[in-house]
Amino acid sequence: MNSLHGHPRIFAGNASRRLAADIAAHLGLELDKCEISKFSDGEISVNIAESVRGCDCFIIQSTCEPVNDNLMELLILIDALRRSSAERVTAVIPYFGYARQDRKAKSHDPISSRLVADMITVAGADRVLTMDIHAQQIQGFFKIPMDHLVGAPTLATHFLDRIKNGSSDDFVCLSPDFGSVSRARHFAHQLMDCPIAIVDKRRPRNNVSEVMNLIGDVKGKHVLILDDMIDTAGTLRNAAVAVTEAGALSVSAAATHGVLSGKAIENIENSPLSELVLLDTIELPEHKRSPKIKVLSTAEYFARAIECVHNDHPMTPMINSLYDQVCN
Repeated sequence: MNSLHGHPRIFAGNASRRLAADIAAHLGLELDKCEISKFSDGEISVNIAESVRGCDCFIIQSTCEPVNDNLMELLILIDALRRSSAERVTAVIPYFGYARQDRKAKSHDPISSRLVADMITVAGADRVLTMDIHAQQIQGFFKIPMDHLVGAPTLATHFLDRIKNGSSDDFVCLSPDFGSVSRARHFAHQLMDCPIAIVDKRRPRNNVSEVMNLIGDVKGKHVLILDDMIDTAGTLRNAAVAVTEAGALSVSAAATHGVLSGKAIENIENSPLSELVLLDTIELPEHKRSPKIKVLSTAEYFARAIECVHNDHPMTPMINSLYDQVCN
């Protein structure tokens, strides 16, 4: 490893302790010690319990619910490590909150994801490592390097065996909206070039969607709905109902981030879905678990990415090797 920094130092925020421990284990390390607590008025307190002078530090913290608390934890952890003379600080944000506020949808709207990017930079992060950010342009909001991982290889591996046991023509990859078509097409390519279909939806207000049209043939097919995140699962439920009514034999879904807010679990359990596969970028509490939900680990993936950053190796060959493993 890079002798300049020794081995990577891995710190966990409260949102991602389980994932951080798994990442550290894949690196043959233990989590570094830090104490995160709250004062009586709700302010967050962070104490780094050991020296990090001259070290290469990685903070594992998704900015999921409670979003603002977890974001502040991340910012304060960055500041604490910077003030403790860490040589480099990388914010590893498996799920990047505020990513859906990436533009002015109407007059006088903020661009909150740009503000969050500025806050992370000003706090002292040297680079950011994230996965399947909702809007690609957010990479341009940062003035520091940002490495962007994709969850598709891990998700594709889960479904590929059942496709290999049948025919790719028996399966359809469904995009839940026009904005996700390129993602669905790329995913379908990994699934032995199975055909794709598209849901034309309208969103009358936030967190509410309506299926208007189904573009593509799903009759007599096994349908796999792909999205980057599942929030209230309203879109997912409506899409599953639409393809079932159109004659689909079965409906499964896959997504990188399980936000699962509001009535998400109710929507999932009351839908025709047979399975929802998520990655562990957001830890699911017990009340958000369901027999229909399966969670896959990203720990080895993030560990390999951290090794690339630590050793100043390019990320692309590592990501390409994952795609090659799926395709072969």
